[in-house]
Amino acid sequence: MTDLKYKRILLKLSGEALGTQSGFGIDVSEAESIASRIKDVHALGVQVAVVIGAGNLWRGKQGLDRGMDRATADYMGMLGTVMNALVLMDALERQGVYTRVQSAIEMRAVAEPYIRRRAIRHLEKGRVVIFSAGTGNPYFSTDTAAALRGTELDVDVLIKATKVDGVYDADPKKNPEAQKFEELKYIEVINRRLEVMDSTAITLCMENNLPIMVLNLWDKQALFSALKGEKVGTLVHD
Repeated sequence: MTDLKYKRILLKLSGEALGTQSGFGIDVSEAESIASRIKDVHALGVQVAVVIGAGNLWRGKQGLDRGMDRATADYMGMLGTVMNALVLMDALERQGVYTRVQSAIEMRAVAEPYIRRRAIRHLEKGRVVIFSAGTGNPYFSTDTAAALRGTELDVDVLIKATKVDGVYDADPKKNPEAQKFEELKYIEVINRRLEVMDSTAITLCMENNLPIMVLNLWDKQALFSALKGEKVGTLVHD
C-alpha cells in the first residue's frame, strides 16, 4: 500500500449507477459489477467509504412538479438511498467484503445509525462503510452528504464516479469539440457552473481542502491509476 497516494477514499455513486438500462429500478448485476471494483480497491488495503444516491428509484423533481412538499420529496429520496445501500452491501458481502451500512435516519432494523467514530473504526478494521439517507435533512443533496462525510472522516480524496472520463466544458456526447479539464480549482467549478457537484458540496470541499476526483468508474484502470496519483479524470483542488 506504500505506493498509493490515497489510502482512505470516499466514493460517491449516483443511484443511476445501480439502475437498469432504462435508468430506473435496481439491476443486481450492476450492483455486483460495482462491488467487484470496490473489492479490487479494498484488496489493496485502501479504506473505502461510499455515499450513494437514489435517482434510480425516486427523483424529487417529479413530485415537486406536481406540487409535492419539498421536504416530503427529499425524505422519500433518502429512503431510496437506504434501499440502494442494502443492495450494494449484499453484493459486496457475497464477494467476501465485510460491509456496514449506516443511515442518517435511524432505522436500526436494517442499518446502523450514523456515528462518526464508529464509522472510522469500521474503516480501520478493514470494512467498507456505506452511508445512506444523505445528511438526514431535506434540502441537501447526496453530493453534499458525500462532501460532509468525507470531511468528517478525513478522507484523502472524494471520488465522484461517473460514466465519462472527467469534466468537460460542454457535454461530450452532444459536442465532439468539448474540451476536457485535467485540473480545476474549486472556484472555477462554481464560477463556470460546471456540473461536477452542487455548489454547496463544492464549497464544503473548498473550505476543508478536500480534493475531488471525477473519473469513469467503469474504466477498469481509472480508479487504480487515480489511487497511485497518476493523471486520470479531472482533479478539483486548490
